[in-house]
Amino acid sequence: MKIEPTALPGLLVLTPARFGDARGFFSESYNRSTLAGHGITLEFVQDNHSLSARSGTVRGLHVQSPPHAQAKLVRCGKGRLFDVAVDIRRGSPTYGQWFGVELSFENGRQLLVPEGFLHGFVTREPDTEIIYKCTDYYAPECDGAIRFDDPSIGIDWGLPAGVDVLLSDKDAKAPLLRDFDSPFVFEV
Repeated sequence: MKIEPTALPGLLVLTPARFGDARGFFSESYNRSTLAGHGITLEFVQDNHSLSARSGTVRGLHVQSPPHAQAKLVRCGKGRLFDVAVDIRRGSPTYGQWFGVELSFENGRQLLVPEGFLHGFVTREPDTEIIYKCTDYYAPECDGAIRFDDPSIGIDWGLPAGVDVLLSDKDAKAPLLRDFDSPFVFEV
């Protein structure tokens, strides 16, 4: 497994090895022992799987706050998406900064999103599937969102000019980051 740090402390890109032959390939998408050998000791308790039928579907930016904060290990099961995380840990030298990476069935990459980050993605192909592990169960009372197009964050979603994004009502009505009182604190 290849593990690459990003410019945002704690946010990692993981690329599991693929072993191919005439039948296709085999890949170990998650191995607790392998990750522990790299100092990653998260305990995942829930797996989520969603399908976005249309290219240009945006989901996010989402966060689940304490006491049910979630770290996520995100991958693409089918299609292609641009996955984004935003640091919202008060006191972090990278507070409000974002990182994005293309996840696809083809490249096999994964994004490890720690607690204290907003998470979202935009689909780049129809019928794109996202699969992710979470370290806590979904808790609606802790669920939150920030506008995907918040100008203070300035995410370049790589959307072609004139593309109408498809949003949920929740995401369309989400507040800006400046109106969010983050419960997360940066720890070295």
